Amino acid sequence: MHFTDTHTHLYADEFSGDLAEVILRAGEQGVTKLLLPAIDSEYHERMLALADAYPRVCRPMMGLHPTSVKEHFRDELAIVSAYLANPAMKFCAIGEVGIDLYWDKTFAAEQQEAFGFQLQLALQYNLPVVIHTRNSMELALGTIAGLQQPALRGVFHCFSGNIAQAKRAVGLGFMLGIGGVVTYKNSGLQAVVENTGTEHLLLETDAPWLTPVPHRGKRNEPSYIPLIAQKIADIKGITLAEVAETTTANATRLFGPA
Repeated sequence: MHFTDTHTHLYADEFSGDLAEVILRAGEQGVTKLLLPAIDSEYHERMLALADAYPRVCRPMMGLHPTSVKEHFRDELAIVSAYLANPAMKFCAIGEVGIDLYWDKTFAAEQQEAFGFQLQLALQYNLPVVIHTRNSMELALGTIAGLQQPALRGVFHCFSGNIAQAKRAVGLGFMLGIGGVVTYKNSGLQAVVENTGTEHLLLETDAPWLTPVPHRGKRNEPSYIPLIAQKIADIKGITLAEVAETTTANATRLFGPA
């Protein structure tokens, strides 16, 4: 079986001491593709160096994370645009982008501007978009629907909405990123998975965060993807192999072959 972790921050400080071992453990569990979402210019070099070091495994994205949208966000967006305009650079998606109104609403208007700008970049470069939403699901869905752009596609990373919102996202041509939260007893995500076809689901860890049971409370890593896949299999009443095959095919269809 082969799996794809469609969202993992392996360039984070939490992996500085044992990164090679983490990637090796992932491969031993069949997690052979690792997609790296961008955050901001503080992390770009680290992310790109990791992708260069493991070109058959790691694939980078490019974008500005909503919690990094501050006073100088337009300078950050200019850096994103410059990377994307460089034909020597190969990115699998625009991400991680979106709106986060949980931690700080000071730059809410700027976050919406940055989100809209990066959705246009996704259309311009014909790339999928990886969307972060926290306390902003309706706003993000409305923004996408308002564009009326059928070519716009992507994934709602760490999907946290309800069944109705999941159906809206799928109807707009988006997939749902399912991570360790699905293993939490009262997350509500199990009902979403139960009512969503596996052809619309992607596996992700968001490592080093959101660690699945039974490792909750510890650092997350890509080798835990089979735990998430098994929970989906249990919910859907299908085999782990079916989840692996379908979600891997979904990732390839959305992000393209490596």
